[in-house]
Amino acid sequence: MTEENKELKTEEVNETEAVAAEESVEVAEDITEEVSEEVVTKLPTRKPRGRKKNVETQEAKPESEWSEQVVQISRVTKVVKGGKKLSFRAVVIVGNKKGQVGVGCAKAAEVIIAIQKAIADGRKNLITVPIFKTTIPHPITGRSGAGKVMLRPASQGTGIIAGGAVRPVLELAGIENILTKSQGSKSPLNAAYATIDALKSLRMFPEVAKKRGLTMAELLN
Repeated sequence: MTEENKELKTEEVNETEAVAAEESVEVAEDITEEVSEEVVTKLPTRKPRGRKKNVETQEAKPESEWSEQVVQISRVTKVVKGGKKLSFRAVVIVGNKKGQVGVGCAKAAEVIIAIQKAIADGRKNLITVPIFKTTIPHPITGRSGAGKVMLRPASQGTGIIAGGAVRPVLELAGIENILTKSQGSKSPLNAAYATIDALKSLRMFPEVAKKRGLTMAELLN
């Protein structure tokens, strides 16, 4: 064989080997892709590490119908054997604006605890207020200590004409139109208790007519 023929044969052999090598590489790639897909599908799904958190939505708690308003916070002292002991006194008005209201007073070494105890005391001393339309049925006067509060019914649109501790008591009781006048002691606690005393003494017309043995027409005339 001549040298040219030998060179041609070697070139043909190299080309066939290169083609075979390329085909083997393609087949190997296809096999690896299939194997990797199978492995991925068979692999177990791992859960993220960390503490488990409750994702459950909590039901929204209904808002309480009761409202509280702090009227006064004062620092008081008590003389003991070792000296003076300081504490705080809180006066709080509690009501639902639907005819129930109460006044609470309590003392504690901290302001927050005093307010909490006063709220609990106010809920224990709730009274029911007879409301005629949006005002009180008749004029009334209440007293507490040296304080005196006069309440008078008012027409629609008048509003609450009151100040100091009298106003929050009437607002939380649910009264919208009323005229008031406070006399005597300027203490917020006395004013609040005097207002409660007046509201406690209110009577509706049917109740008064029944006690007097009269009909509603006779009572109104």
